[in-house]
Amino acid sequence: MLITNGTLVTLTEPNEIIADGALLLRDGRIAALGHSRDLEAAYPREPRLDARQQWLLPGNICAHTHFYGAFARGMPLKGVPPQDFPQILAKLWWRLDKALQPQDIYDSALVCLVDAIRHGTTTLIDHHASPNAVDGSLDMIAQAVQEAGLRACLCYEVSDRDGPQVAEAGLAENARFIQRTTLPQVRNLREGTDALAGTFGLHASLTLSDETLEKAASLAASLGVGFHLHVAEDEADVRDALRRSGMRTVKRLAEAGILGPQTIAAHCVHLDAEEVELLRGTGTYVVHNPRSNMNNAVGTADVEGLLARGVAVGLGNDGFSNDMFSEMKAAYLVHKLARRDPQAMSALQVMRMAVHHNRRLAQMFFPQVDKDLGGLSPGQLAVGACADIIFLDYKPPTPVTPDNWPWHVVFGVDGGQATTTIVGGEVLMRDRELTRLDEEAIFARARELAGQLWRRLA
Repeated sequence: MLITNGTLVTLTEPNEIIADGALLLRDGRIAALGHSRDLEAAYPREPRLDARQQWLLPGNICAHTHFYGAFARGMPLKGVPPQDFPQILAKLWWRLDKALQPQDIYDSALVCLVDAIRHGTTTLIDHHASPNAVDGSLDMIAQAVQEAGLRACLCYEVSDRDGPQVAEAGLAENARFIQRTTLPQVRNLREGTDALAGTFGLHASLTLSDETLEKAASLAASLGVGFHLHVAEDEADVRDALRRSGMRTVKRLAEAGILGPQTIAAHCVHLDAEEVELLRGTGTYVVHNPRSNMNNAVGTADVEGLLARGVAVGLGNDGFSNDMFSEMKAAYLVHKLARRDPQAMSALQVMRMAVHHNRRLAQMFFPQVDKDLGGLSPGQLAVGACADIIFLDYKPPTPVTPDNWPWHVVFGVDGGQATTTIVGGEVLMRDRELTRLDEEAIFARARELAGQLWRRLA
């Protein structure tokens, strides 16, 4: 199809803005881009989609999320409210994940995927837990992802908190799903627009024994994959690592063989200089989740320090809404408040995380290959890139340039302006109407299942 009459924001390096632009989509990829008049002349017989002067961007990427948390919204908690982060885990999340049944896993994922489509997020890296429904849990999520038409990398968070049998089941679930979604050593040979990937999930150092870390490291090495886990989100993680090993969290994980260029370390709020150097030296990705960190009152990561030292920091939402424009705004603002410095965290740094570093992560999990177009990841409008595109109905009150686009994002753009979402060349939402999913039926079923889950917890 030929998309015409839009303003393209390529988000390439360097960024370009093409007025009255057009995109030719073929076989799930961007086959050509330029001005509407030129592409209309070159491809007169292609089916047309008129963007009606809206802004055309690559779909957003979320580098860390939790689909399974969808049913927690508004959930009543009995007793004294949590006083700190360990109590938030124990009183909320570890009760909820134990209560999940297979149908809950599938439907909570669908709820989050609808939210993603509506807000222009097209690629998500999820982190799942359901201790009483481990086996096949990633297949339930994968089914939802395939029905929704989005891209997602999935994993199961291995933990010792529920006993050795559950930990072993988590190890096996990761290995099985990674094998199902194609091992990394053959990914570079595949063609097309595969939308599923797997990595190896771990919860966090504070719930993992040395024995389980050793098993996970050995198994992941045999599969050629890295890890996705929470790291130093709260000071409790640091205290636990020191108690177990005499080492801080990052050092303990490094010694266990968990860090590396295929590993995602979510949060990294409480680090010292040696740990930052370990993250840099191993090439480990850090993912910042500002809304979650504020909500859990765990502190504010030194993201600018990490970036300055050469650590790749991406942006996730840790289970908050899949409006990544809202996450960008939170990242822009929270560091100014935490440091009481209006020059902290520029919009350029926010875009570096949300666009460029998230794109590198997506390339790791979705390295598309095409004999004619080459291989470019999601997250950019360029010939050869995945045709993951969103339309924004944004009315800027001031001129927009490639250089000032980041400030338009943090001060004016939001996911609610998304009108059309396209993934792999397929229109999943057009003029705010979903084309694949029955949103009303999904949310009605979710309310029923969430009510049943709440009653089980009570």
